[in-house]
Amino acid sequence: MSESIAEAAERIAAAGDSAPKPGRDPVNQPMINNWVEAIGDTNPIYVDAAAAEAAGHPGVVAPPAMAQVWTMGGLHRTRAADDPLGQIMEILDEAGFTSIVATNCEQTYHRYLQLGEEVTLTARLGDVVGPKKTGLGIGWFVTVHNTWYVGEEAVAEMLFRVLKFAPVAKVVPAEQIRPVASQETEFFWEGTKVGELRIQRVQDGSLRHPPIPAIWQDKNKPIDYCVSVGTGSVFSYVVHHAPKVPGRTLPFVVALVELDEGVRMLGELRGVDPAEVAVGLPVQVEFVRIDDDLTLPAWKVVK
Repeated sequence: MSESIAEAAERIAAAGDSAPKPGRDPVNQPMINNWVEAIGDTNPIYVDAAAAEAAGHPGVVAPPAMAQVWTMGGLHRTRAADDPLGQIMEILDEAGFTSIVATNCEQTYHRYLQLGEEVTLTARLGDVVGPKKTGLGIGWFVTVHNTWYVGEEAVAEMLFRVLKFAPVAKVVPAEQIRPVASQETEFFWEGTKVGELRIQRVQDGSLRHPPIPAIWQDKNKPIDYCVSVGTGSVFSYVVHHAPKVPGRTLPFVVALVELDEGVRMLGELRGVDPAEVAVGLPVQVEFVRIDDDLTLPAWKVVK
């Protein structure tokens, strides 16, 4: 397996740069405004033409760190067939290296970008080093070289590195999913043991989940709570496809449910085809007993 990954990496790297990928929009002021507001950058050359001209620029310029922004594909992007990062990620996924951690990047800026300029991106695969033993599992370190252009001129570059690893599988499923009960959450887990979905009631009488430290009362007093009727609707959800989870069959659904009492609670939505799950789907709680000490709440669809 390691040899085939190395061979694939060599083939992808030998293909060189991907075709230039154009940005969705030219360099523009509204995007710059959003960026500097989010970052807290008050340099006037990014928003004030007079200040930019006084600093020697022909007009407003974009913050250099925005280079990657101009070629981002948006929420529903699809990778180009010659995208080297997409190619090597797919190969590693198929080989079981499904998790990502420890990404970092180094950027180099050749000049400021100006309003109206059209930016393109090319990428080529650099080093693919592995397999390496890490604390998270065996993995491969991947480096991709990105270059942004305006016309034929390179305006910025970036080395992007990622560790793609195979998570270590545990052999005792109950231990894998066992939560740690604290002073604040013990009442909740004691409730699930007896088939009650308990919601914390805080100082002003409102309900709260997850529970918070009851700093308004003597620590020796029990946590105040109400017992939920256990019904609600799907507020949001994800379908987990990878990596494998001990004791679970892929794919499975994790749903954030808005209970009738108004609080939201996370749990597995069981017994349903993931394709049939939708926001607003009515659900009710069920209790999954792991052992004498632990019972987990989960959700099932209301028929």
